[in-house]
Amino acid sequence: MQTRITQDNLRRLIYVRDLLRELVVRDMKLRYKRSVLGIAWSILNPLAQLLVFGFVFRFILPVKIPNYSSFLFCGVLAWNWFSSSLLLSTGAIVDNRDLIKRPGFPAAILPTVRVTSDLVHFLLALPVLLVFLMLDGIRLSSMILALPIVIALEFTLILALAYFVSTIHVIFRDTQYLLGVLLHLLFFLTPVFYDVHSIPTRYQALFLFNPMMRVIDGYRAILIRGEFPVRVWLLILGAVAGVLLTFGYRTFSRASYHFVEEL
Repeated sequence: MQTRITQDNLRRLIYVRDLLRELVVRDMKLRYKRSVLGIAWSILNPLAQLLVFGFVFRFILPVKIPNYSSFLFCGVLAWNWFSSSLLLSTGAIVDNRDLIKRPGFPAAILPTVRVTSDLVHFLLALPVLLVFLMLDGIRLSSMILALPIVIALEFTLILALAYFVSTIHVIFRDTQYLLGVLLHLLFFLTPVFYDVHSIPTRYQALFLFNPMMRVIDGYRAILIRGEFPVRVWLLILGAVAGVLLTFGYRTFSRASYHFVEEL
């Protein structure tokens, strides 16, 4: 009996894995349908942001940050993955009515598809970041082996929040617009184009509640400073992301029984 249950679970895992792969491919094809440059936009978009921010904070409002191009690109890539995934995940259920209405379809996979699709874009842009590191004269150390840890933490954090926003959007259809405003404000409260140490002491307590600050600093620690991110903050971030993911998934699962009615 136990062997049969194990085999059923294994078949279920294989089915979900294959379904995830197919849906991610489908999502990326639909996103760039009729686009001339296609997936190249995953690199061109952050490069355009890098060009604008680099010009502003080098020549108009100069900041004294070494290797600023690499510093800025790290922040831009990490932030774009976070914000784009959350905005797209809002409509993960509403935009897939046909799939949701199919009996037995695992609805929980849909937010994961959106986050994974943007993970692919993030990974495609990483080689460009490595080029900027080389141009700035930064030599990669063995600490780059720790990069998957930070990527996994960001993935977990985004997925946890994606379950929340996709659930809320089914009932409250203004969620996507409200989230866009909140992300726009949060962008300026996240050290994407400025250094953590430049934040005045009296305001630093506010930034402690922004998990993306530690995620971005983790990338910069590994790639630019050649050091392991602060372990205490990694553990705290991992614990917070894990709790949020558990709670978000349970909230999503309970609400999923009513998705068909709301759609």
